[in-house]
Amino acid sequence: MRQSTPGSLTRAIGLMSGTSADGVDVAWLASDGLSIAETGPFESYPFEDGERARILAAMGDAAPGPGAVRAVTEAHARAVEAFLSAHPDLRGRTDVIGFHGQTTFHDPDNRRTVQIGDAEALAEATGIPVVHDFRSADVAAGGQGAPLAPLYHLALAEGLTQPLAVLNLGGVGNVTWIGPQAPPMAFDTGPANALIDDWMAAGSGERFDADGRTAASGRVDRSRLDAWLGHSYFGRKPPKSLDRNGFTASVDGMSLADGAATLAAFTVESVALALVHMPAPPVRWLVTGGGRHNRHIMSGLAQRLGAPVVPVEAVGWNGDALEAQAFAFLAVRSLRGLPLSLPSTTGVPRPMPGGRLVQPPASASERRPSTYLPTSPSTSSSSFS
Repeated sequence: MRQSTPGSLTRAIGLMSGTSADGVDVAWLASDGLSIAETGPFESYPFEDGERARILAAMGDAAPGPGAVRAVTEAHARAVEAFLSAHPDLRGRTDVIGFHGQTTFHDPDNRRTVQIGDAEALAEATGIPVVHDFRSADVAAGGQGAPLAPLYHLALAEGLTQPLAVLNLGGVGNVTWIGPQAPPMAFDTGPANALIDDWMAAGSGERFDADGRTAASGRVDRSRLDAWLGHSYFGRKPPKSLDRNGFTASVDGMSLADGAATLAAFTVESVALALVHMPAPPVRWLVTGGGRHNRHIMSGLAQRLGAPVVPVEAVGWNGDALEAQAFAFLAVRSLRGLPLSLPSTTGVPRPMPGGRLVQPPASASERRPSTYLPTSPSTSSSSFS
């Protein structure tokens, strides 16, 4: 592996499976850990139905069984192989893999966070060093362990007009506030896509509300929405973070459209409540994650936030790739001993390095026969939930 010396570049693949658990995102970049020298291809590989079922069943479990761990590992190994098969020039231009794994349990107030996936098996399957376990050092030191993308957002935002907000609408929403001459501030805003996705899956068999069409056709139950917005989480000062299942906003008894409309309004209003915690109102909101494809939510945000709300593509970023790129960037920072989180982003007492490095076997003879390599590449697709 190339040495991570100051000023040199490390080439990294980043892997991410978010709380929506729809698949594995894979992205490549080159960085010195401070800035981004080059971004490369991005692909997204959906979980097989059985894998996704095992992973979703493990959500909320602090000690998931081996079946869920294996499902995560196999899907990630298959995704890396498919990615390198699609982009063969990167086989010799990848120094490290940043492997986030799959979060199944997050309770930082009790210093517990669980991301599953076998990093050693992934290193064996790919033959590439793997940095993993990005969150536990932060949580052990008293931080929230999330969000972890803000330092990547900060690197990307150099030269943009500030203050600005980078809003990620995944399963859970999180925001990074970036202002001039100030450290970035970050926290989870509330539910984003997870509750809507679960409602759509239960009521229609669809994994998400495409373009927000179902929500747009429904009516908001204001009394339920107001009750949810009274939750103590929204008044709590950052840093703060959420488990995927941190809210149990029930829309039982409602029509599919009205339930989707009410849950979408919950996402919008929870983001609007985040404004009170920011040092200054953002002049622009850049939205990433699958939720930026939900036109109904994006329209609601534009009405409520008092500033332009645009997908991150408006400034040349790839919103589908951003989180996977972030873990490639954090893997490089980990190798260099640089902080992955700050007091202003997770509440950790001091800038906190993290991540653990696993090397692949030194020679092929030391490898165990691997069942993680695919027999054929998976079909790539974009992630919209």
